[in-house]
Amino acid sequence: MSISPRRSAVALAALTALLVSGCSDGPDRPRPAPTSPAPSSAAPAPSDPPAADPAARAAALVGTLSDEDLVGQVLMPYAYGSSATEVSAGSAAGNRALAGVDTPAEMVAKYRLGGLILVGFSADDPTSGNQATTNVDNPKQVRALTDGLRAAAGKLPAGAAPFLIGTDQEYGVVTRITDGVTLLPSPLAAGAAGNPALTEAAWRAAGAELAAMGVNLDFAPVADVLATRSAVIGSRSFGADPATASPQVAGAVRGLQAEGVGAAVKHFPGHGLSAEDSHTELPVIKQSRAELDRLAFPPFRAGIGAGAMAVMSAHLDVKAVDPGTPATFSRKLLTDVLRGQLGFQGVVITDGMNMAPAKKWSPGEAAVRALNAGNDLILMTPNVTQAYDGLRAALKDGSLPRARLVEAVTRVLTMKFRLAGRDAPALSTLDGAAHRKAADDLATAAVTVLRGKCGGAVTGPVSVTSSGGRERTRKLLTEALTAAGVKVVPSGGTVVHLVGYGDGAKDLSAGAAVTVAMDTPYVLSGAKSPTLMATYSSTRASMTGLAAVLAGKARPAGRSPVPVSGLPATTCRT
Repeated sequence: MSISPRRSAVALAALTALLVSGCSDGPDRPRPAPTSPAPSSAAPAPSDPPAADPAARAAALVGTLSDEDLVGQVLMPYAYGSSATEVSAGSAAGNRALAGVDTPAEMVAKYRLGGLILVGFSADDPTSGNQATTNVDNPKQVRALTDGLRAAAGKLPAGAAPFLIGTDQEYGVVTRITDGVTLLPSPLAAGAAGNPALTEAAWRAAGAELAAMGVNLDFAPVADVLATRSAVIGSRSFGADPATASPQVAGAVRGLQAEGVGAAVKHFPGHGLSAEDSHTELPVIKQSRAELDRLAFPPFRAGIGAGAMAVMSAHLDVKAVDPGTPATFSRKLLTDVLRGQLGFQGVVITDGMNMAPAKKWSPGEAAVRALNAGNDLILMTPNVTQAYDGLRAALKDGSLPRARLVEAVTRVLTMKFRLAGRDAPALSTLDGAAHRKAADDLATAAVTVLRGKCGGAVTGPVSVTSSGGRERTRKLLTEALTAAGVKVVPSGGTVVHLVGYGDGAKDLSAGAAVTVAMDTPYVLSGAKSPTLMATYSSTRASMTGLAAVLAGKARPAGRSPVPVSGLPATTCRT
């Protein structure tokens, strides 16, 4: 279903005002039935919304919900367990500590939740510190889990709106579901390829696979410009230049949403402006407001212009706008800047509320502060019970205005209805030939030569070495080289050395003929190899693209999207 964002925004505003005015006698006033409001010339009556208007459907549904339902709709926690209804003793204990229930389905029912985030982590994941568990194993398991969650949510008063199930499927180092799916190269690889059409095609494949598993909200793409050597953002970014990163963000948004998966661009107003890690501290953004407008905001504008349904706020201290207040809790940044100046009308979602800067307050107070600042969804609270009770108490005593809560829920439900009405693809479509081709095309276009002959093929037998712990990637490249007609030997010959996430000078090999950076390429500035290359990613697609270039079957057309000391963006000329 397609609908003009402006038309949805106008309908949302008008109908929300109608609902708030009908509930102005205090937090304990009974909610009106759907047929109670009188018709209005300014907007359709909530009892009879146009079928094609998600905002009208949302406002009508809000008019039927109790206080408890309204509060639940703005919460999107994580849960323990790989099934909605059957969990291990350890997962049950985790859920009891988090929410006083045993299973994810019980959590959905008890707190009338608007959504749930699926979590997990891998070895090279810079976000692993705030992933308390993992509940993603393989596509079949994920689909069974999401089916079970939707069955539980469908029994709620808000069940007419699709339940939100989100995850951080960014591709590259932050990829929650890795087995049995098409793995795209990292966003930095897409930035190197510099072709938004390839990015859109690849992310459309990704959207189809997420939808097949029952995921309808992706906390991606990352719109942060990599203005610093941030290890926590790194290859999650499309690059250091907002002019080239912006169309990549827009392409990823269009691709995901074409397949019925909402995109949440992040981390507003721009985590790449600081090298500090907001999982453990409050990064300080020291750039001037003019620098924010020039450097940080363009990719967010591009994502919004492409129709992104959501924006994620970040735990960042932006000195030029609201010094001392994390952006997540800043009305100046979220309401005045993001909505007022950038024109965003969709859902604003907090970054994880279990991260250190958000834990300055209790879960209840943090949730209230975040909602009052302009967020519409509270993500990953460290205690669901306390967040839920804190929001209800604030609604009752007036510290959370009813108008703000109604506005937030209406936005959330509008997004849900925009995602409705589409059948999920079959699981058999996952990692299919067309999807793999889209990933391969993007990954091959990203391969960059920063030193050495452009397009020079390796000669003679090749041996593949790497820094520690990369046996799987070495195997992928060995297989790809063999398929491309290159003889690979256990040792000797032309040495191709791989370095990746977290590697430094100590992980380089002085005797390698070719050194390849599979994450940010900064490490190449210290490499002695006569040929330096970058794939920015270690996926099967990236190793296939690298093999094609090494074998002389593809031209290395990529350009480094970040500056590397002493090296050009490419030695190839178009």
